[in-house]
Amino acid sequence: MAATAGQVIVCKAAVAWEAGKPLVLEDVEVAPPQKMEVRIKILYTSLCHTDVYFWEAKGQNPVFPRILGHEAGGIVESVGEGVTDLAPGDHVLPVFTGECKECAHCKSEESNMCDLLRINTDRGVMLHDAKSRFSINGKPIYHFLGTSTFSEYTVIHVGCLAKINPLAPLDKVCIMSCGFCTGFGATVNVAKPKRGSSVAIFGLGAVGLAAAEGARVSGASRIIGVDINPSRFEQAKKFGVTEFVNPKDHKKPVQEVIADITDGGVDRSVECTGNIDAMISAFECVHDGWGVAVLVGVPHKEATFRTHPGNFLNERTLKGTFFGNYKPRSDLPGVVEKYMNKELELEKFITHKVPFSEINKAFDYMLKGESLRCIIRME
Repeated sequence: MAATAGQVIVCKAAVAWEAGKPLVLEDVEVAPPQKMEVRIKILYTSLCHTDVYFWEAKGQNPVFPRILGHEAGGIVESVGEGVTDLAPGDHVLPVFTGECKECAHCKSEESNMCDLLRINTDRGVMLHDAKSRFSINGKPIYHFLGTSTFSEYTVIHVGCLAKINPLAPLDKVCIMSCGFCTGFGATVNVAKPKRGSSVAIFGLGAVGLAAAEGARVSGASRIIGVDINPSRFEQAKKFGVTEFVNPKDHKKPVQEVIADITDGGVDRSVECTGNIDAMISAFECVHDGWGVAVLVGVPHKEATFRTHPGNFLNERTLKGTFFGNYKPRSDLPGVVEKYMNKELELEKFITHKVPFSEINKAFDYMLKGESLRCIIRME
């Protein structure tokens, strides 16, 4: 791979030319990495609902043409000026947020919200020179979340790459670069349910099921899945969910239903839908005195959270989380090792696999609600 260092690479990429239209496989030019950047050969990527959300561009600013994708695994092809902790051949997971290791957030034990590299959904260019590394016939193609993994090669800031065990199977651990860690970490790092406690999970997609898995691993005795799609219930049992509530089956608010069946409310709740009503319900369904609700889902940009202040005065706690409170470079390699040591299961999240040439099938599976994670093989 080193023979291509410093040169433009022409490769296949799936380009989103406009909102909601099928991606088109194009020959794109990928420029060499600049200062503090790394060029990666992507081997496997997977489709996350966030990709679909920004591809549809209904609740966010449309930025097109764009190369989407942010959940992936790959190998370093070459590094730019100033990169010292990665080298060609290293196995890495790209992450939509980063860790510069120098800002106040990175130095804090409590935060993973890097000042320099935190998520920016509107930025379609690299930080170093505000230019894209992708082009077609001289026309720039925009980046997505600093990762753009729907391309055989991509350029990423070094701070958004976690170096991992080269023995880890990239077609499995690639889902750790977003969905799995976001849900699992929200439970184990933020909600922190005690053994024998009750946990409500709002939304039983891949992130919600990862949150449920975190509750199961933590030893929760009751894990209540809340979803308006009952077809998800049977599958959720594999992830430790013990009972289910479909808000559509009840005339009263779901938080009241949960309070009734749990003698006052659950000990912890984790909201994984981004629906503002679900967020409010997740907070109001936790027990007074000690209940903790954790918000994971990304809301519509104009959404507002409304609840009575008495819910706080009655000693309920509301928290937010970002990538499960994991610091990408510092923490992700250790999470991969947990999988390698058989402490974590990833296979049950992977429901479909397609070659890169059929990437639009992955979108179809997700839009139909048929998939948790569809792995896209680049070669």
